[in-house]
Amino acid sequence: MPKPWWRETIETVFWALILALILRTFIIQAFWIPSGSMIPTLEIGDRVLVLKFWYALPKVEPKRGQIVVFKYPVDPRRDFVKRIIGLPGDTVEMKQGVVYINGKESFEPYVKNTDTYNMSAITVPEKSYFCLGDNRPNSQDGRFWGYVPKHFLRGPAVFRYWPLNRIGLLD
Repeated sequence: MPKPWWRETIETVFWALILALILRTFIIQAFWIPSGSMIPTLEIGDRVLVLKFWYALPKVEPKRGQIVVFKYPVDPRRDFVKRIIGLPGDTVEMKQGVVYINGKESFEPYVKNTDTYNMSAITVPEKSYFCLGDNRPNSQDGRFWGYVPKHFLRGPAVFRYWPLNRIGLLD
């Protein structure tokens, strides 16, 4: 005997909620971009999806150039989005706004707004990352608060789903 329509509806909604809870808890999470620190890559109001499980996989390490969401080291209740510039053990320096990694000028085609910031050479500690915003003159980033511990990384931002005219994968 077929189930009544109301029971089928309740069961469908129940399983959809369970699946959404599992996805949100372990696999993927949506984040809203509140500031212009990543312009032009991410603009104010963009919404992105982050793979929460990614760095928990064996042999998967964050890479230079990846856009990541992480707990803000100064206030871990807040989330920040920036680009990984320095990996553990790297020496990072800035001269007149140009980033040097291990003594070599870094190629950063995603940076359209530059500044003349100078930063003495620093060495990124083990299990930590140095992150900068793409919009250097308007980014509160690692230049001001230091490193992001690996356990603060939520995951890489991989897909922009809003606004619809900018939908797509992130580099």
